[in-house]
Amino acid sequence: MGYIHITKDNVDPEHICCALGAKQYEQAVHEKKLWMKERMKEGLTFYRLDDRAKVFIEYLPAEKAWVPIEAPNYMYINCLWVSGRHKDNGHGRALLDKCKEDAMALGMDGIVHIVGKKKLPYLSDKRYFEHMGFKIVDHADPYFELAVLKWNDQASMPAFADSVNNTLPANSGVAVFYTAQCPFAVGVVEELRKVAVQQGINFTSHRLNTREEARKSPAVWTTFSMFYNGKFMTHDIMSPNKFEKWLLSLDQKTS
Repeated sequence: MGYIHITKDNVDPEHICCALGAKQYEQAVHEKKLWMKERMKEGLTFYRLDDRAKVFIEYLPAEKAWVPIEAPNYMYINCLWVSGRHKDNGHGRALLDKCKEDAMALGMDGIVHIVGKKKLPYLSDKRYFEHMGFKIVDHADPYFELAVLKWNDQASMPAFADSVNNTLPANSGVAVFYTAQCPFAVGVVEELRKVAVQQGINFTSHRLNTREEARKSPAVWTTFSMFYNGKFMTHDIMSPNKFEKWLLSLDQKTS
């Protein structure tokens, strides 16, 4: 079974794995595809398994990435996802090989990706990338790490941007920063807002609409980051039910 190269010419009719089969995310998937088309003009590449499954990789030149990192002449992986029955069949390695081949063909020095210090939802497994030859070269609180595969010893080492601090001015309530990169993030924000309003909690959302906004945001993980009273809490894209339980737990801690 091979892989399909998704381009601006075939992205509209093709599924892109994210939110596969979830009717409530149809508009969010549409917005993701619009986002992808614009990024494809800047070098974004997307491969998925030739099957209706969540097996894909998405990457682009790090200078064009919507994250606060400094990695000139590296390729940045937005997302590598292999799930379900397709795990442990070599797809992760095969997709990483495609990324490496493209990066080397462009004369790049390596590949960079944000992983979790431990296994966490929506973040790649650090141990897998280390197994694939990546090295952890930088850290950002509370649990983000920068993994690098470098084949040019003379190249500069990637790092998180100096602006990264994961904090906001202390204010009341929940603040969410997100982009259109992930349909789950786009699709759930308004549902979370409804839950917060029902609980009497102030809720603000900040959609990052340009690379410059993303790179200057207080969030390390710009796909989706949630703050509470100015402090980063999680990058986990919670369901409304999970979010409600989380808010109730906060009330219990502060009461």
